[in-house]
Amino acid sequence: MSLARTGVVDMVFRLRFGAKASVGEVHGAIVGAGGEVVAMETRFVDGDEVIRDVRVSVEQEEGVPILQDAIRQIPGVTLVETFDRVFVAHMGGKIATHLKVPVVDRADLSVVYTPGVARVCEAIRDRPDRAFEFTIRKNTVAVVSDGSAVLGLGNIGPEAALPVMEGKAMLFKRLADVDAFPICLATQDVDEIVETVVRLAPSFGGINLEDISSPRCFEIEERLRQRLSIPVFHDDQHGTAVVMMAGLLNALKIVGKRMEDLSVVVAGVGAAGVACTKMLLAAGVRHIVGLDRTGILERGRAYDNPVKRWYAENTNLENRKGTIDDAIRGADVFIGVSGPGLLTPHHLKQMARDPIVFAMANPIPEILPEVAHGHVRVMATGRSDYPNQINNVLCFPGLFRGALDVRARTITEEMKMAAAEAIAACVPESQLSEAYIIPSPFDPNVVPAVSAAVQRAALRAGVASLHANVPIDDEPVYTEL
Repeated sequence: MSLARTGVVDMVFRLRFGAKASVGEVHGAIVGAGGEVVAMETRFVDGDEVIRDVRVSVEQEEGVPILQDAIRQIPGVTLVETFDRVFVAHMGGKIATHLKVPVVDRADLSVVYTPGVARVCEAIRDRPDRAFEFTIRKNTVAVVSDGSAVLGLGNIGPEAALPVMEGKAMLFKRLADVDAFPICLATQDVDEIVETVVRLAPSFGGINLEDISSPRCFEIEERLRQRLSIPVFHDDQHGTAVVMMAGLLNALKIVGKRMEDLSVVVAGVGAAGVACTKMLLAAGVRHIVGLDRTGILERGRAYDNPVKRWYAENTNLENRKGTIDDAIRGADVFIGVSGPGLLTPHHLKQMARDPIVFAMANPIPEILPEVAHGHVRVMATGRSDYPNQINNVLCFPGLFRGALDVRARTITEEMKMAAAEAIAACVPESQLSEAYIIPSPFDPNVVPAVSAAVQRAALRAGVASLHANVPIDDEPVYTEL
């Protein structure tokens, strides 16, 4: 089990106490071994047997085995499990609801529930759109997953996906004050997912699809977009594409190249790769070559997968054939959403001058920055421990904040491009460099800038039900660090 490696280590020891076991002896053993007992909670009682969780703080990771050995020496006590601080943070879940209106007496009760609530129900019955004024719908997003393509874990199912969706909900709230709720579905059938989300939609102002495998994710999103009048956004596709585009816009300023002149290789034609490709095409890139596990997607070749058919028909103008070796020759940009170790320095040497490499596979990129060093001009990854992290969290909080604030009926291509341009602009040109083409996810300028840009784009596209909260010609204000 992975332990934290910096500062104080927070642990939970799950212990089974026999009939003659002493809580005081456990406490003394932990203190004697260098730990501090923070809390003790009874989890289970069955006759003389008791299961307790003992939360312990210890100065260094190296002290954990010493504590475990000390506990094992206590008569009548069995060490059942040990949890590190990651598990501690997840105990009982990471999110909760809270009240915005106090309920302390009968008068309050008559306002928030019966009989007063009936008047609000009748107002919404007569005008359903008033649900956006008088319920949580105004500011609430459903984070929907079937657990079929979670992080780098794959098809782990809805229960195992729930911690990730909770984390997503946390980021919505922390960064954009959007209330989000995780919805993990016990089905991977496209029809059932669509019907379930449609039936849940009256409670939400937007739908964030998450970790749904390709190619089903494309059909699910498209069908929901057709049936719902609220924003539907598959973040694995479009969030990745938006932040990739933001980074590329700034990278091109450094190397002095134009979108329309680029030759781009996209490795991985799943959800993220296809969305990145569509956004590149929309931005004016004409020469794109896509790669899947079998090699280059070729024009005129029959593909059973409709997504790959679309890809082959809309890219690879030169109709290149072969492998990554054949695709990479002369390329200005490499966009990787595939797997580790695909690129080598040999490949980088075949690229055009000042190559741009976005190796975004997680947790191990297509090529590590230290391996690519000296062969690329601008390098980005999906990891937080290297410069230029292409992180979806730069997009989805601000994008939904803006969409909710103007009650957008959908997310348009213009709104996504506006988000990308706003993210890029959060790096002042005076600070732009090869190691700084993308802002930090915690840059306080990002969410307001993206939200404002998305509102303006929604208004221009005619998909906003409300007037924008910012003037349409207003420019975001940035604070240089």
